[in-house]
Amino acid sequence: MSRDRARPPGTLLALAITALLGLLAAAPAAWAAPPTYPPMTANLTGPTTVGTLDAKNYTVTASGGPAESLDGSTVGAYTYSASFLALNRTGIAFGPASRGVLVNGTINLVLSAGNITQSITLTVEVNSTYNGLNVSRNVSLVVTVVQPYVLTATLVVGSGAGTSPFTLTVDLDGAPVGTIHVVSLTAGQQFPVSFRYVDTDLAPGLHTFSVSLTDRNGLVTFPGGAETYEQSFYVTPPPPDNALWILAGTSAFVGAIVIWLTFVGARRSRRGKK
Repeated sequence: MSRDRARPPGTLLALAITALLGLLAAAPAAWAAPPTYPPMTANLTGPTTVGTLDAKNYTVTASGGPAESLDGSTVGAYTYSASFLALNRTGIAFGPASRGVLVNGTINLVLSAGNITQSITLTVEVNSTYNGLNVSRNVSLVVTVVQPYVLTATLVVGSGAGTSPFTLTVDLDGAPVGTIHVVSLTAGQQFPVSFRYVDTDLAPGLHTFSVSLTDRNGLVTFPGGAETYEQSFYVTPPPPDNALWILAGTSAFVGAIVIWLTFVGARRSRRGKK
């Protein structure tokens, strides 16, 4: 009998599987190599509460991904795509462009909030790209648009001489809350100024803005020659929370029904025993 008999099919299958496993084990290590770039991160930062008609700055930053080498140097490009979601889109803009490039991993965008009090969701998709590789990250921020408190005033320049640019400090209830930058003014000019303030935590009641021109030495005043100006506004208290009273009233009503049902049941029980 020949020793070179054909091997059973099962043996051939086992040999084929063994050979395949050997090839996989000897495959190039590059198949399982980790990425040759650091992990990608992206951030969107800026105010989360703004006033109607405000224009506020937001900063997008990105690092890592294919655009950055392991030694931290930039070898590729970071790009962005910006969008927003709002119930009423009238007057809202987020840009200056909806698409662009992050220079050194940073781009400043501006939100024009429109004139409607509402919530706006800002979303930016950031891409890190190099040599055909691309990694994306989405970052979002919810911005609440509220009605600001507004100070308006008029500056009056004396007839003798104009003034160079200066800055006014705005106080609220005696504490500084911001500044107004005034451009160069000419003699005899009347110049309107305004200041917009957003604070959702102001206590209910009367509050007062105040501005002083005492350091202008009479060269610039408010109408009538006044060197100080005040403007007040009132913060309305929130509506009362009646939940506790409603709960107490409901509990009392239910209790009264239970007592009445108990009383009626007891009367019927006594009648049945007679």
